[in-house]
Amino acid sequence: MAQGQLKKTKAPATKLSQRKQTGARVIKPKKQALIKQNNMKKKLSSGLAAATEKSLAGKAGHLEMLSGGKKDRKAEKEKAQAKK
Repeated sequence: MAQGQLKKTKAPATKLSQRKQTGARVIKPKKQALIKQNNMKKKLSSGLAAATEKSLAGKAGHLEMLSGGKKDRKAEKEKAQAKK
């Protein structure tokens, strides 16, 4: 038989964990031509993504979660008519 009470252990303190990096590591280019090329690539890919989003929103216009649907087109027409 145990003499006395059992010792209560404290819960371990939670550690603030840093964000775990996933994916490939990228070393930024130092040459001016490569920097310019990366900027151009970024602009073109963002334009493609925007066009894709707009076309998807047009096809699923009844969903108000995506911008560029029927609701947004109506608002654009009203703005254009208000300017005239």
